[in-house]
Amino acid sequence: MNEIAIIVTISVILSISPFFSKLLRIPTPAIEIMMGTIGAYYGFLSDHYLFKLIAEVGFFYLMFMAGMEVDLRLFNNKKAPIMREGFLYLVLLYAVSFLGILYFDLDKILIILLPMISVGLILALHKDYGKDARWLNLSMVVGTMGELTSIALLTFAGAALEYGIGIELYKTILYLVLFLLGIFLLFKCLRIVFWWYPELKTFLMPHFDKEEKDIRLSMAIFFLLIAIMVFLHLEVAFGAFIAGIFINTFFEHKKELPEKLSSFGFGFLVPVFFIYIGSTFKLDALLSDGLITNAMLITAIMIFARILASFVFIKMLSVKEVILFGLSHSMPLTLLIAVATIAYNSHSINYFLYLSFVLASIFEVILVMLSIKIIMAFGLKNKPHHTKTKRD
Repeated sequence: MNEIAIIVTISVILSISPFFSKLLRIPTPAIEIMMGTIGAYYGFLSDHYLFKLIAEVGFFYLMFMAGMEVDLRLFNNKKAPIMREGFLYLVLLYAVSFLGILYFDLDKILIILLPMISVGLILALHKDYGKDARWLNLSMVVGTMGELTSIALLTFAGAALEYGIGIELYKTILYLVLFLLGIFLLFKCLRIVFWWYPELKTFLMPHFDKEEKDIRLSMAIFFLLIAIMVFLHLEVAFGAFIAGIFINTFFEHKKELPEKLSSFGFGFLVPVFFIYIGSTFKLDALLSDGLITNAMLITAIMIFARILASFVFIKMLSVKEVILFGLSHSMPLTLLIAVATIAYNSHSINYFLYLSFVLASIFEVILVMLSIKIIMAFGLKNKPHHTKTKRD
């Protein structure tokens, strides 16, 4: 009966959450998290192993879709101002977050958690505002740099929290370096192969195909990278992210593929992940002394740090676009919860701090999405590109 209750509850939430999202003008992921919390409170959802497994696959699939939005060709021009400004943005983000942690005397593990960036929910913004918004395109590019940094730190932090400082940690770092080197060499080799034999791309993924070879190959690469990461004891989300980059880099001729893959992901797997996250949050915990205050403090520091750091792009964007850029990076829900879960399972943080992060992630999604809608509703006049940026 427990399995039946979980299946029925998930089915109901999947079907009604978009309607509540439209009615309440709250982003669907936040609605799914809140419904998951309510479902768990009344006993309809529990920590069943199959429920957790599908949720984990949903998280990896979300990272896979995020990787498919990355265009490595944007990083080919080493003189591009975006690379320099993006690096400065990340430095400022970590610096401001660090100062906030020291000022409010927060747990030192927040040094890793607070500056994290995830482009997962930026995909939802693309669906709402299209891909022509300059601030959103810049957000995706710089967010990719931030996410790669965040996932690398996530892999390192996960190993450090699980094994401590010792031989296992050094082995993990070595495996990560070797994996990145192997991926780099693979990308270089395949670029040469596909340059000499461009017809190989259409052979692997034909333009017209009744057997859905494009989806089959995409899923094969997705699960293969996951298997490699599991074997190497590295962060699986990193492998899923790399798989998405691989598909987008070498099979760009399949313009409809991202839409085909996202329809399944955002229609089923990803919502299950959000529902599961909500089910891990105990509604009674809201009565805990200081929980809401702590969550609001975390939310405020994260949003403030990103908006402040975003002003390094003031020559490329208008003030409104700069604020929108900073807000778009203020929803690292997936990575934030992933690292908080790793830290809690390794007893590096207590349950109170774990709940604070889950609650803060919900606050961020709701507050940021609504803020972006309000700013966009007042109209956004695009600022002409800076002359130096064009020439560079």
